[in-house]
Amino acid sequence: MVSVILTILMVHLVAVMTPGPDFFFVSQTAMSRSRAEALAGATGITLGVVFWAGLSMLGLQWIFERFAWLHEVLLLLGGLYLTWMGYQLLKSSLRPSAPSHAPLKLEHSAKRSFLFGLLTNLANAKALVYFTSVFAFMLTPDITGEARLLLLVLLVLETWLWFIVVALVFGLPKMRLGYQRLSRGIDGLAGALFTGFGLKLIYDARRLFV
Repeated sequence: MVSVILTILMVHLVAVMTPGPDFFFVSQTAMSRSRAEALAGATGITLGVVFWAGLSMLGLQWIFERFAWLHEVLLLLGGLYLTWMGYQLLKSSLRPSAPSHAPLKLEHSAKRSFLFGLLTNLANAKALVYFTSVFAFMLTPDITGEARLLLLVLLVLETWLWFIVVALVFGLPKMRLGYQRLSRGIDGLAGALFTGFGLKLIYDARRLFV
C-alpha cells in the first residue's frame, strides 16, 4: 500500500510540474502583480485539486460512466472560461507597455486571484483527465479509508508546495523587472496558450451538439 501511495505521489508531482494553465496562471500573476496574489492563486489551485481528488476517491469515474454528457458539459464550461482568460491576456498585451521604471499596478486583490486560481484548476482539462483516468486507475479498492485520507492530505501539500515555489521564483525582483520590459510579449504568449487550451476543450465537448 505504501508503494502505491508513493507511486501516486510521484505521478502527481510530474503532473503538476508539467506546464499547463495552472503553471502559467501562477507564474504570470507573480510577475505581473505580486507574490501575495500568486500565493493566493496557488491556494485556489490547491483547493481545486482537493475537489477533483476528493470526487475521484468518491467515484468520479463512475459518475461520468453513468452520465457521459456531464463530462462534455464540464469540458465546455472549462473551455469557455480558459478562452475568456486568454482573451483578457491578449487584450492586455495590446496595451502600451509601462516605462520600465514605473511601479507595477496591482489591479486585482488576493481574493480575486484565489478565485481565478480555483476556476483555472477546475477548468483545466489536464486535471479532469488525470483524476478521472490515471488517478482513478491507480486508486485500487484495497486502499483503506485512512490511507485515502492520508493520500489526499499529501496530494494537497505536494500541490501547494510546488506552486508556492513557482510563485516565489517568478515573483523575484529580476523576474518582475523582466516582465515589465517584456510584458506585452509575455501576456500575448500566455493569452495564446490559454486561448488554445480553451478552444481545445470546446472542440472536445463537440459531442454535446451532435
